[in-house]
Amino acid sequence: MGAPPCTCRHVFLLLLLQLLLVAPWQAGRATQALNFTRQDFPRDFVFGAGTSSYQYEGAVDEDGRSPSIWDTFTHAGKMPDKSTGDLGADGYHKYKEDVQLMGDTGLEAYRFSISWSRLIPRGRGPVNPKGLEYYNNVVNELVKRGIEVHVTLYHLDFPQILEDEYHGWLSPRVVEDFTAYADVCFREFGDRVKHWTTLDEPNVISIAAYDSGAFPPGRCSPPFGIVSCTEGNSTVEPYLVGHNSILAHTAAVKLYREKYQATQKGVIGMNIYSFWNYPFSQSPADLAATKRSLDFMIGWIVNPLVYGDYPEIMKKVVVYVSDRSSSADSGLRDYNADIAATFRFSKSDPPSGQFIPYNMPIDPQGLQLMLEYLADTYNNVPVYVQENGKFLFSLCLNIECYGCCRNGANVKGYFVWSFLDVFELLAGYYTRYGLYHVDFQDPELPRQPKLSALWYSKFLRYEAGINIESMVDSDASTNAEQ
Repeated sequence: MGAPPCTCRHVFLLLLLQLLLVAPWQAGRATQALNFTRQDFPRDFVFGAGTSSYQYEGAVDEDGRSPSIWDTFTHAGKMPDKSTGDLGADGYHKYKEDVQLMGDTGLEAYRFSISWSRLIPRGRGPVNPKGLEYYNNVVNELVKRGIEVHVTLYHLDFPQILEDEYHGWLSPRVVEDFTAYADVCFREFGDRVKHWTTLDEPNVISIAAYDSGAFPPGRCSPPFGIVSCTEGNSTVEPYLVGHNSILAHTAAVKLYREKYQATQKGVIGMNIYSFWNYPFSQSPADLAATKRSLDFMIGWIVNPLVYGDYPEIMKKVVVYVSDRSSSADSGLRDYNADIAATFRFSKSDPPSGQFIPYNMPIDPQGLQLMLEYLADTYNNVPVYVQENGKFLFSLCLNIECYGCCRNGANVKGYFVWSFLDVFELLAGYYTRYGLYHVDFQDPELPRQPKLSALWYSKFLRYEAGINIESMVDSDASTNAEQ
């Protein structure tokens, strides 16, 4: 196992250069991609963008919100640039302006997460009226503008008060507390929210927070940690956290299906981090290694939900998983729901021991292969691509994702990360992935569209044959990330 996740979304200027310098034999493919329109996708396929609570909202000490583990982590100076998410993009105060931008862009859906610490500051018990008011206001603004609401219940920002009480995801007590929190969200927002994600990337967090120590709560043990951890066990804790995440997800799904789904008529699933691995050669050993990587990355979390047990290879080589597999509730397979995937692409082998690659090149074929793998392996379960590089789809999504839809893969939607520049986990405010530029040096945090926002808007408005060069204006060029 090893290194922490590096959010690798592709800078659109690089993509633009690749388009302009496309070789003659590629020109037809590039033109084909640009001539795709929104109308070429299934009518129920949704295009959106996303943010998350800690990265977007700011206002960390306002209106009763309690600290999350990310507050503690960043305030301890654990970020490389010593930044914090105290400000974020100030979405707590600027959400109306941002939802208006979403409407102006033509966004069909918006994915955001709820801060457990803002809604229930003590982790359990009384609901914070101000937190409830804020999320109701956000949902109502989205509904008013006809934007489909996709809510993630947990996007990495665990309440510090519960972390202090029982070490968070390491304890089975988290299942009861998470389910109670989910119950509040379903009850308060489910009349308008029809798309729920329980957990964001539990396969990554188990490794990044409890193996490498790069994410809060920063636990690891030699020789696995990439930072100097004071406590943890990298050989056991990641699997314990993964197991408790699966149990928390299934408990929340069971609650939703039994108590709310009949009247609210929504869907619920889990977000899984994924990228495609290619065998070094066609030798049996290399092919087996590729299959093993998929089992440890995706099968670890999804197999218990679909088939009721961990992958066989994990039971053979991981003692903790083997001990737990015999007691796995076969009823878990009833709670797979939808899979929401965060895709990364690479044909390059990551450095030795690096679980999640950095600096990955664009690989549209990887998207196609992953979608086909999910369809073939997990009974064509519905899939939403929930986080992906914003301008990447302009060259490859329209080919590969569209092709997968045509070939029968049950792909239901695609979400750009992120709608606007936010506080990036482990990258702070230095790295910018938003469709909209945020000037963090200006106290007003003004938003301005980048080239990617202009392209996305045209695409969503069914305009074919887009010439990217004609969309560049001086403001967009100035604010494009370099």
